[in-house]
Amino acid sequence: MADGTDPLDARMAFLMEAGRLTAVERATWTVDGARMENSAEHSWHLALFAMTLSDEAPEGVSIDRVIRMLLLHDLVEIDSGDLPFFADGAEDSAAQAAAETRAADRIFGLLPPDQGAAFRALWDEFEANETLDARFAKALDRFQPPNLNLATGGGSWTTYNVDAEMVRRRVGTRISNGAPSLWAWLSPRIARFFTKD
Repeated sequence: MADGTDPLDARMAFLMEAGRLTAVERATWTVDGARMENSAEHSWHLALFAMTLSDEAPEGVSIDRVIRMLLLHDLVEIDSGDLPFFADGAEDSAAQAAAETRAADRIFGLLPPDQGAAFRALWDEFEANETLDARFAKALDRFQPPNLNLATGGGSWTTYNVDAEMVRRRVGTRISNGAPSLWAWLSPRIARFFTKD
């Protein structure tokens, strides 16, 4: 490399930094309800969701690209932290977006330039949510937490005093946009949860 950094040194610096994602706590409980999941677990779980639910993807989606996006999408939380879907200010937080952009510059900048640019392009594509791959990846990112909440008797919905309409508004639109069949499956389960006594 032109700056004298060994490419393997740069890649290892990135990988060791990525390992810090295990320390970022999310607002969603693990499926057993024992503790909050961390962002690294979330990313792994989403990659497995993509592999397992690939037949639910719209025609033309590249599951390999989706998996790569999902493995990279939350690395920025190492610097910016996780902003729960249902926390005050979770919708359209410009400050959070700016912090995540700075984090992407730093974290992907650890890699050799070509590889860093490729990883950053996948992250940018996920964030823009405009391509088929990004929309499916974003749908899975929104699909997993409600399923964990259902598995744990409400999970973070209880913590944040969430109702069915808030779930539909904050996650339903993204899921139905990228994976309509998954929203068709999940929506009645959410409705049943919020109408039970």
